[in-house]
Amino acid sequence: MPSIDRFIQFNNETIDARQLMHYENVAKALTSNSMLMVKERKLMEFQPEEQSLSISVFWRHREERLMNAGRMSDIYLLSEGFWKDFNLHIWRDYKENQPVTFSKWMDQLVFCLEEFRLIEKIQKKRVGTIKVFEKRIQMYLSFHKQQLVVNSQKGFLADAFISYLYVCLYEGTMRVTGPELFHKANSIIQKAYENSHTQSSISMVYEFFYLFMDDLKEDTIHEYYSIISSSNLRESDFHYHKGVKNSETGEEESKETIEEVFRSWHRENEDEKGLHLQFELEHGRDGKADQRIATEEGQEGHDITEIGKWQSSGSTAELNSDNQSLKGSDSIKKAGTAFGKENVHVVYDEKRIITNSIAQDNRLLENYRQEQAPYVKAFVDEMKKRMEQKQIAKRENLSKGRLSSKLSVFWTEERPKPFYKKTAPSTQLNAVFGLLVDGSASMQDKLEDTKKAVLLFHDVLRKLQIAHEIVVHYEDAYEASESKQPNTFEWIHKLEDGQQDNGLDILSINAHEDNRDGFALRWMGKRLEDRQEHHKFLLMFSDGEPSAFGYAQNGIMDTAEAVVELERKNITVLHLFLNDADATEEQLELFRLIFGKKTATASSLEKFSEETLRILKKILHHVVKSS
Repeated sequence: MPSIDRFIQFNNETIDARQLMHYENVAKALTSNSMLMVKERKLMEFQPEEQSLSISVFWRHREERLMNAGRMSDIYLLSEGFWKDFNLHIWRDYKENQPVTFSKWMDQLVFCLEEFRLIEKIQKKRVGTIKVFEKRIQMYLSFHKQQLVVNSQKGFLADAFISYLYVCLYEGTMRVTGPELFHKANSIIQKAYENSHTQSSISMVYEFFYLFMDDLKEDTIHEYYSIISSSNLRESDFHYHKGVKNSETGEEESKETIEEVFRSWHRENEDEKGLHLQFELEHGRDGKADQRIATEEGQEGHDITEIGKWQSSGSTAELNSDNQSLKGSDSIKKAGTAFGKENVHVVYDEKRIITNSIAQDNRLLENYRQEQAPYVKAFVDEMKKRMEQKQIAKRENLSKGRLSSKLSVFWTEERPKPFYKKTAPSTQLNAVFGLLVDGSASMQDKLEDTKKAVLLFHDVLRKLQIAHEIVVHYEDAYEASESKQPNTFEWIHKLEDGQQDNGLDILSINAHEDNRDGFALRWMGKRLEDRQEHHKFLLMFSDGEPSAFGYAQNGIMDTAEAVVELERKNITVLHLFLNDADATEEQLELFRLIFGKKTATASSLEKFSEETLRILKKILHHVVKSS
């Protein structure tokens, strides 16, 4: 059966990333596989090489409770049913020996019978799933009853029988109206209620085949199931050349469940790290080897002897040049698994931004500050006033402290608390901020207003003596590949800079190529998580959704996961959307999926600084109130 990789989203619908994370957590818990990912495809499906399972798009555009129940039923069926109880050893034998004619039809029938068997088994084991499966069965019964009529009228008998079988399994053969031809299969269908093994399902399918082989004219037109494709089971052939394959006989025989196949794919992928060059030599794959990675993960003590451009003719000067560039890139780091599964191949550089110290920028900085001075002064004065009021204010109705002059509480309260305390004076707010500025190419026409907003942010926090860090982040789209995605973080103001004025650095912000937001959020989160301040805030200035190499739909999910991870570490993430017009409903919905309700938008570029100030005011008021 072909893989459902051909399924393409022809619209720009986005899945609720937070809901998808919930489904993923359930799947991980049921399978005890922490690497498992959940995706959405046309049909339910396992993808061992991706360490993922897919829920069906069948549940889209339905009432929310029904949609959630349907998707949860997919998760239960895949991760609790097929994952543990679908016998792949028997399935392989069946695929090797099945008739060529009507093979798609037979596969669909096997999965239909297995679904029925496994649902019954799951419900007995986990009683809490019964209501979820009841809704699933109700929806699919409605679907198959309709398909039974339509396909029968069109003469698609193979498709019609799949629907006939489904309705018979859940409602009984006496209540189904279908082609007279199908009724002769009723006695075979009754065996499904005693079915306890994958082999029994396959035996029933062979009975259907011999019963209808002379009546069916063609294989199925439509596809209703795609649990696992044959290509995903050929892990031995894919991973080893002939000399190795002979030594691995018997390993394939032991893989009897989908769970074991997933483990073997993961184990073999881990074992092959550092062996890519050998693999390419043995299989003739055309590609460039990363010598640095091969050396680090190969035998110890093997130093890099040369760094080349992989051209047919190279010069000593060129090699020396590359060696010099490597020595000068000590700040290059590898993300690995510490920054999320979508960023494993990211390499990143951390550096100070190169400052433009020309006279024109000095004058521009002075003009910006003169323009913003009244707002900064008013804001700082207001915050200092609130802090002073907080210092003077009493905390009353306490069990200990200074005795209050209001002693009537001894007569009016059952449990009097006649004491009070004065709030201890605080020299500064107990908070730390991190600001990530989108450095992608789409920011080019928004740089001026971005710089103004960042400068306002910097000056306010500097005058209030609040620790903060400002960083521009971007990915090099021209150098990015499947094996390496170079990212850069340019510090404008570091946490260690204290109250240092870095205004000229702010004016040096430039637009580059792409933005890998989930990775950037995790990077800044690591900068903030060990800080001693009680309140930690991470602000992100951007003009759209994440966009980087291999990061399209996955980027939305990855960024949403990063936000949730940071919230669990008590780091509040806020998103400020920079645009030259009001955000559309579609954009707002997307930001809600990623950042929850913590997105602010400005109606125009000119109002972005105002929106930044409003957000800061709201945050700092909360800090003062809770301190």
